[in-house]
Amino acid sequence: MRFLADLMSQVRNENEKISEGGGARAVENQHAKGRLTARERIELLVDPETFFELGIYAAHGMYEEWGGAQAAGVITGLARIHTRMVMIIANDATVKAGAFFPMTSKKVIRAQNIAIENRIPTVYLVDSAGVFLPLQEDVFPDTDDFGRVFRNNAVMSALGIPQIAAIMGMCVAGGGYLPVMCDHVLMTDGSGLFLAGPALVQAAIGQKVSAEELGGAAMHAGISGTVDFRESDDAACLARIRSIVEKWGYRRQSPWDRKKPVEPVLAAEEIYGIYDSSPARPYDMKEILARVLDGSRFDEYKAEYGKTLICGYGRIGGFAVGIVANQKLHAQATDHEGHKRLEFGGVIYTESAEKAARFIMDCNQNLIPLIFLHDVNGFMVGRDAEWSGIIKAGAKMVNAVSNSVVPKIAVIVGGSFGAGHYAMCGKAFDPRFVFAWPTARYAVMGGDAAAGTLVEIKVKQLERGGTKLGDEEKKELYDSVKRTYDEQTDPRYGAARLWIDKIIDPIETRAAITQALEAAALNPDVPEFKVGVLQT
Repeated sequence: MRFLADLMSQVRNENEKISEGGGARAVENQHAKGRLTARERIELLVDPETFFELGIYAAHGMYEEWGGAQAAGVITGLARIHTRMVMIIANDATVKAGAFFPMTSKKVIRAQNIAIENRIPTVYLVDSAGVFLPLQEDVFPDTDDFGRVFRNNAVMSALGIPQIAAIMGMCVAGGGYLPVMCDHVLMTDGSGLFLAGPALVQAAIGQKVSAEELGGAAMHAGISGTVDFRESDDAACLARIRSIVEKWGYRRQSPWDRKKPVEPVLAAEEIYGIYDSSPARPYDMKEILARVLDGSRFDEYKAEYGKTLICGYGRIGGFAVGIVANQKLHAQATDHEGHKRLEFGGVIYTESAEKAARFIMDCNQNLIPLIFLHDVNGFMVGRDAEWSGIIKAGAKMVNAVSNSVVPKIAVIVGGSFGAGHYAMCGKAFDPRFVFAWPTARYAVMGGDAAAGTLVEIKVKQLERGGTKLGDEEKKELYDSVKRTYDEQTDPRYGAARLWIDKIIDPIETRAAITQALEAAALNPDVPEFKVGVLQT
């Protein structure tokens, strides 16, 4: 219990540090220009206590040679304006003047992709110096780079997703297209919108012109006609956005069933005492579910079959959901010849994969969103597993997950390794959201196994060259490899690269899933469910 609480305290402290952006001096500079910081703007814009930040760890530990880029220099998350859910994308000008690092583009695109998948209206608070030029080759050209942002603007507009952009500082070069491709464009006095700033204009064509004359709010409101609303300052601009959103009409509702939420019977705080990452002390995932599901009620599917994967129906935040969760308790099983065997918790066996595949298809058939709770070591290996058709069963599960049309939400509780990660709807399989506990571990295999394998390979390479390592040298090599591997399996490493949307307190699992389901409920469109060819 203490271990989990300490981890969560560390995450909170890091979040507070990241929230400081570029630091006190950068905040003072922003205020000296008569502008609010990105976080101050968000606080004024959204309904109180509704901001659900996503991607705060983006770029964590990266770009150290450039002084770092806290939260990748952009703040993203879900919030409510006059009770309506919106996606917020706000440049943080206290971090390198809001310049776009490679991870900045990826973070904005991730937020846009969430908005596209869930049809979430999006508000951009623009205050950016444009591309971070020293890293331009990693920002500019690819499908998950800067240009994709503007492509997404156009796609979102075509899908009928409302977009509002407020220019509240600098908006230069290619970045100038973002606000102009939105439905509404607002601009504060003292801000600038131009494809090339005064210095570049003079260098390129010899013309001397002031920033205000070239691309100030008065010019764009009265001459170019680019700006819909010219505002005196940040506060007036944010109030105008709230006024616009308050008048929006309502669209079709999604088909996901929702009743009045009922709190779990059992206290969420008890999760701290239930979860245990030690293989020597396996925990019961059903006890976790009892503290997440409405009324602690769970209709378990095929409870006596494939016991290392728990499947069943319940409600979270009033929404009907299908649960697919790894069970960490070991289980007794009987094969087709009547032989009993012990099945290890956290391992996917042939029977559990087949059960999950069928359950996932049933949820799609009946329009029930899917929640995946990961604590998986991988698929079972060995002769008995291969003879039972483990690859075939795993392929069936992966097929069902890949072709699901209902919303999928992943929560990585503990380990999420190898093909087990894929089958449990890992990031590559389009979950609408990926949350992780601070205890999450995310890799091809666990640190011990990976370090052992890599050291063995390295030792053999050295021996072929005539070098023989002693036991002490082997241990040093093992410890070095394991230290690196453990660092890369840490959820913060994954969150820094946007493999994880948010590291959550285990106690807040139910609230995070509910928030995600409310977002998913904004998209009423459900494609036809098809799985193609299934191995049988």
